[in-house]
Amino acid sequence: MNSHNIFAGAFVDRSGHRREDPDWLAATIASAKARIVPVWNDRCLVAGEPPHISTLRHTDIEAFLDPGESIFLGMFRDKPAFAVAVDGDVNAPFEESGEFHDLRYLGTVLPADEANLAAHAIALIAWHRLQKFCGLCGAHTRPESGGNARLCTSDDCANRSFPRVDPAIIVLVAHGNECLLGRQRSWPEGRYSTIAGFVEPGESLEDAVRREVWEETNIDVGSVHYHSSQPWPFPSSLMLGFTAFATSREIRLNDGELEDAGWFTRKELRSGFPKLPYRLSIARRLVDDWLNEVGAEEN
Repeated sequence: MNSHNIFAGAFVDRSGHRREDPDWLAATIASAKARIVPVWNDRCLVAGEPPHISTLRHTDIEAFLDPGESIFLGMFRDKPAFAVAVDGDVNAPFEESGEFHDLRYLGTVLPADEANLAAHAIALIAWHRLQKFCGLCGAHTRPESGGNARLCTSDDCANRSFPRVDPAIIVLVAHGNECLLGRQRSWPEGRYSTIAGFVEPGESLEDAVRREVWEETNIDVGSVHYHSSQPWPFPSSLMLGFTAFATSREIRLNDGELEDAGWFTRKELRSGFPKLPYRLSIARRLVDDWLNEVGAEEN
């Protein structure tokens, strides 16, 4: 098994102790060694063939730079890396340095470490955009800890909030030599994927797997086994991947979330129908690992 999924991997030394040193942060982002990731309309700047992430220096992005709003990502390839939001209402800037692309494209073309850096930057920029006001008192908030938190500006409140991650399970359910896949109505024609859903308050991951599979397909699940995880910053999910074994086979679409669901053999999945999940997703990795299980029967 590969060590990580796309967008994952410990490629950035997040250097949490540096977040609490405002003097170091201010001096570092202004230095020649800093590498700045501009984020425009939830897109990162890339250039070259094959594509690579295009980072800027302080002097390149000064017109867009508010030091109090920059985000310290950590040390990337031994260089301090920052993310900076660029006003989405302006035309795409820095044309001489590359083009802006979204994460679904970047995840398919960038080296693993750069895809991880881009996901990190875009996720934090999106969180800041949605946290301009305090959830407790309604006052304005400001970035804190190098952009890794926000602080309420009301002295009576002073609430500190941190980036939120929404856990979601995703599971490859098998029964004998078949696996369970479903499709949503909004997906491209013929595409099927693994069952997924958000974890609810007070619920364990295993319980979420069993609940989601039953709610969407009426299938009862027995044993559940952890597979791997994937940050999914669209905008703030963490996909927790599992494999599981069904104890029933009769499908019924209980909650109407899926348009269709069915049992598929390995031979069917290799035939071209149904269309499998996109390769950048953990869903595709779950399917591929099931397809390639040692000793598995084709039919």
